[in-house]
Amino acid sequence: AEKYPGNDDIVRRLSVVEEDGVKRINMAYLSIIASHAVNGVAAIHSELLKATMFKDFFELSPEKFQNKTNGITPRRWLLLCNPSLSDLITSKIGDKWVTDLYELKKLQQLAESKTFVQAVADSKADNKRRLATYIEKHHGISIPMSSLFDVQVKRIHEYKRQLMNALHMIALYNQLKDNPEMPFTPRVIMVGGKAAPGYHTAKDIIHLICRISQVVNSDPIVGDRLKIIYLENYRVSFAEKVIPATDLSEQISLAGTEASGTGNMKFMANGALTIGTLDGANVEMREEMGPENIFVFGMTVDGVTALREKGYVPREYYEANPVLKRVIDQVRSGVFSKDGEKAEFHGLVDDLLNHDRYCLLADFEAYVKSQEEVSALYKDQAAWHRKAVLNIAASGKFSSDRTIGEYARDIWDVKPFEMPPAPTPAAGDATAAFAS
Repeated sequence: AEKYPGNDDIVRRLSVVEEDGVKRINMAYLSIIASHAVNGVAAIHSELLKATMFKDFFELSPEKFQNKTNGITPRRWLLLCNPSLSDLITSKIGDKWVTDLYELKKLQQLAESKTFVQAVADSKADNKRRLATYIEKHHGISIPMSSLFDVQVKRIHEYKRQLMNALHMIALYNQLKDNPEMPFTPRVIMVGGKAAPGYHTAKDIIHLICRISQVVNSDPIVGDRLKIIYLENYRVSFAEKVIPATDLSEQISLAGTEASGTGNMKFMANGALTIGTLDGANVEMREEMGPENIFVFGMTVDGVTALREKGYVPREYYEANPVLKRVIDQVRSGVFSKDGEKAEFHGLVDDLLNHDRYCLLADFEAYVKSQEEVSALYKDQAAWHRKAVLNIAASGKFSSDRTIGEYARDIWDVKPFEMPPAPTPAAGDATAAFAS
């Protein structure tokens, strides 16, 4: 009130006690007031907090607001889970990268070495064989090694748009059914993740993907050219098998909805290429690797805002795109439903056509075109794996060591502690024998 005398509206907006209806404490506002620092977890996320959700608080105390882009630990998500690639990297640049991921920049010059690029490709093939063996044992599905391993693993949520991935699966299936002799880049599409217990829509999306899998994988016309797999019980130990084997990482949330993401960073460090929107840490990944080394599609945050302000009518996109219309009509008509249960996915379809909160239909055409670029590039294995090397080389920024260091310096006000060297055990000491 002292800073904004007479401006009751902004005082009301800043009040920790909500003034509309029942008086309640706004816990987010209380946290901002009580904290000396407020940060987002990716550059775009931090800017959105300042420009939208906490705009009034930013204008009141701009010095509080910071950005701390998330990171991943390279010890688990490269050194431990991908020993063949780790050994290859160490053989070329030494092992300092394990504690200083920026060292991976030295790999950039090796992207022009056919021998090194092939060695990275061989490492990826070994990891794909390991995952394929696991999948055949646990899922009973045999997958060819020459296929592109297209993976989306994360919590199941509408904003992450696993449903758009599912619609693309059906579009690919239709292509093969319509023209069985067409040139087609073989693809294994894997989706994994868990839904919250009460999240009915998320469970419907899982159900639909499983039904698509049953139809596609049993169709003799499709054969081994397209396989759909829902990865059950996705967890850290399973991720350690999936991530090193992935060719294409799906990071396709609607722009402005993903705070950061860390799976995107894990895939990048392990040599997967990314198809994604300009959302979360994808934006900074693109800056680090260069726009030519990532498949970016879809609306920007500003584009989404403009569409909603104009009045988004998802049915217009459905009517205008024959591929999309056919796919949605198939889901509605029961092509992927159990016999006698043709209405089981009507809720998903009705929500898409009448609401589509996360603009799947608006981004679908751009997504399909970007996937066509993916298929075309994958046919040139040398070019694909060269880009994979450049992705690995650019992943240094996304270490949790860097993130934690920034928190320590800018927020926690603590300094790093140098561990003294371990003392040399005296001769005959029992610990010496144990150490040996």
